[in-house]
Order: sequence, then C-alpha cells, then structure tokens
Amino acid sequence: MMSLTIKLFADGADLQTIQTLAALPNIQGFTTNPSLMHKAGVKDYKAFAKHAFKLIGDRPISLEVFADDLPTMAAQARIIASWGPSVYVKIPVENTQGHSTAPLVRELSAEGIQLNVTAVFTVAQIEAVTDALSSDVPAVISIFAGRMADVGVDPIPTLQTALKIAASKPKIEVLWAATREVFNIVQADQLGCHIITIPGDILGKLKNLGRSLEDACRDTVVGFYKDAQSAGFTIE
Repeated sequence: MMSLTIKLFADGADLQTIQTLAALPNIQGFTTNPSLMHKAGVKDYKAFAKHAFKLIGDRPISLEVFADDLPTMAAQARIIASWGPSVYVKIPVENTQGHSTAPLVRELSAEGIQLNVTAVFTVAQIEAVTDALSSDVPAVISIFAGRMADVGVDPIPTLQTALKIAASKPKIEVLWAATREVFNIVQADQLGCHIITIPGDILGKLKNLGRSLEDACRDTVVGFYKDAQSAGFTIE
C-alpha cells in the first residue's frame, strides 16, 4: 500500500468487525453513529461502548449523542465523555429543526470535552464551529465530502477552506467523512486532511492502493473471462 500521512479511522458498529480491524496497525481510530449502531443491531449503547473500548485499546473513538434538543444533548455528551479518555463526543452541527449547535459546542469544549462536530457541509458551519471550539481542547470537524458529492457539489474547495480556517486552532483536526471510494483517501491525503473515515466496503479495497493500472487491467479482464466461463456462455 502507498505511503500515507492521513490517519485512517474505521467507521462502523459491528463489534466483530471492530475486533478484526483493531488488529490492523494502520487503523488509528474508530467512529460510529446512531444509524450504524441501529443497522448493527445495537440495543445497549453503554454496553456496546464498553465492549468497543476493550477491543480498540487507547485509540480514539467517536460516539454520538442522539437527542435533538440542546439541553439533553449536553447531558448525554457529559455522560459519554465520562466513559473514557479516548472518547470524542459527536455532536451534529445542527438539530432536526436546523438550529445550530454551536452554543452547545462552545459550552462543552470549554469544559474540556473532546468533540467531533459531525454532519458539516458548509463553510458557514465550519466558521461557526471553529469559533466555538476551545483552542486548548482536541476536537474534530467532520465534513461530509461524500454526501456533498452525492448532490453534485465538489467537496474539495470546502475542505481546502476548512483546513485554512481550522489552522487557527492547532488542536482541531479536519476529517473527510462519507468516503465513497479508495481514491477519496488519496484526495484527502493530498489535501492535508488529518483523518478520513473508511466504511467496511472501502477498507476491503485498501490493498489496491498503489497497484499498477496494468495489474488492475489484467485482473479486470481475467474476471470477465472467468465469469463468462462459469456462466457457460456460447454464441452459435
């Protein structure tokens, strides 16, 4: 695999998969969210978190609040943060009503809670979050590059701007989220992003990083040939 400076974080909530990925030295952290936890069948949030801590050691893990009003988000954030020093509490950049969580981010960061502000899409959101975060406390801003691309917007200019804005507070790390393909890892690394989250289907393709196009071409043609043979195709 080609040399990278960006940190690779695994994104998911299946404990068996987390255990497998925790054995890989190039996986430097973990993230999850309520949707991934629901999909994985998680029923007990705290029990899941405690099990995950045992599997990943002292590597960082981001765990998200699931309330929609700021006071309850705050209460949940403080509880989640108390579970361990490697925890980053994920706070969505706004609630379901479109109200900014920047005031909550300011409050929690000032208390020394490590935050991962998530679902960030716009420069205005990046500016508000960066302003709200303490200069003295580690934090992550997760920019949903893949989802921006899904609606036809190039995420690269936003990430470039985010890196410039966040540089004013060196303890902030910019994270490329919603990864759609292996090339996103190359893009994020070249931009200077600090972290990229990688879902399981992309992790399985990491072995291809740095392979020659000639080898990729040959594998493709061989695959076509084998599938045609297996299907028993004939042309009379």
